[in-house]
Amino acid sequence: MFDGLKKKLNRFRNDVEETAEEKAEAAADEAEPEADAEAESAPADAAVEPEAEPADSDSDSESDAVGDADADSEADAVGDAPADAESASAAVEAESEPAATPEPDSEADADSDTDAEAVDEPAADEAEPRESLASDAAKAALAEEDADDSSGPGRLRRAAAFATGKVVIEEEDLEDPLWELEMALLQSDVEMQVAEEILETIREKLIGETRKQVQSTGQLVSEALHDALYEVISVGQFDFDQRIAEADKPVTLIFTGINGVGKTTTIAKLAKYFEKQGYSTVLANGDTYRAGANEQIREHAEALGKKLIAHEQGGDPAAVIYDGVEYAEAHDIDIVLGDTAGRLHTSNDLMAQLEKIDRVVGPDLTLFVDEAVAGQDAVERARQFNDAAAIDGAILTKADADSNGGAAISIAYVTGKPILFLGVGQGYDHIEKFDPERMVERLLGEDE
Repeated sequence: MFDGLKKKLNRFRNDVEETAEEKAEAAADEAEPEADAEAESAPADAAVEPEAEPADSDSDSESDAVGDADADSEADAVGDAPADAESASAAVEAESEPAATPEPDSEADADSDTDAEAVDEPAADEAEPRESLASDAAKAALAEEDADDSSGPGRLRRAAAFATGKVVIEEEDLEDPLWELEMALLQSDVEMQVAEEILETIREKLIGETRKQVQSTGQLVSEALHDALYEVISVGQFDFDQRIAEADKPVTLIFTGINGVGKTTTIAKLAKYFEKQGYSTVLANGDTYRAGANEQIREHAEALGKKLIAHEQGGDPAAVIYDGVEYAEAHDIDIVLGDTAGRLHTSNDLMAQLEKIDRVVGPDLTLFVDEAVAGQDAVERARQFNDAAAIDGAILTKADADSNGGAAISIAYVTGKPILFLGVGQGYDHIEKFDPERMVERLLGEDE
């Protein structure tokens, strides 16, 4: 079901993802040389900075060394004996005071200690953290990916993209894929106004979006497609089962549409649907003009064991359905299912009949039936029927044979009235409630 449109939507998702990823890689490639240059320059700067202060210390050492040499020369000039005496005296004093902090043997030793402290201080300064070349988020990303990719340009590229919060999807990224999507929607029989609404919603949700670490571009596009499709498909949606349950009995449903789209078979399917829910039903044939109409609906009634109310061919449709309501009230029947003649909105007499049925019977719901495979024709007919005699919802037959899905997407948005059921086969059980969320999942392949 809707396989053709599903493929086109997936193609759009892949096109946007490919475009955005190529752009992100190109941007990362441009940023990588700059990051490499900064990384290479950082160690060089660190090596030069500590040498500045030790240079001054070396000068002091040389000066102290000269001073020491002069002092020694003066001592030699006085004589060897006094010098030896002073040395002996110093040794005795050193032995007699072991607990005292030893003084430097010479000014050169003191200066040497001072120089060592001077050298240590720049190293301490160098230990302070330097300004980071990447954000904390980038470093976190690098740490997480170390196990998978501990080196190489790919690691730096991913970290840079993560740190900058790069805008993944911009307007120019969407230009070509959106044009392709528009053509695909129109080719799938999606009504033009509906296609434009879908595209606009996608633009609003994608342009300027940034990809989170846990997301891919494909996920972003899928979310935008989901929201755009759901917004147009779910227009006017209401809980059909709840509406029936809460309505005063008997509930009267009138079915309208053109000939040959499966109205009568749909009535039989709904009779079986309601039976499963515990409701009793009666069928009323308001299609009094078509030859063989009575025979056709009677076959269904007999197969299902249901009562049929019918008049002779050419009778008043409003009178037939009114009799059906009277029978339901007299026999405590829950639901009246009334068929009508196939008609076009241009058939003034037939449209007048619908107006008369509305006045005489006052149906609880008027349901438009058409084929899903009719595509834009079904959409246009739904619009015209709704304008001529307001409908409350639509049922699409042959949905299982519809590859495009244009009618299923468009009818609710165009009429403001929901699709309620899909016919998915010929059997009485082959009808399913229309669920907008499930429909979107089918189109996006999320239910596979």
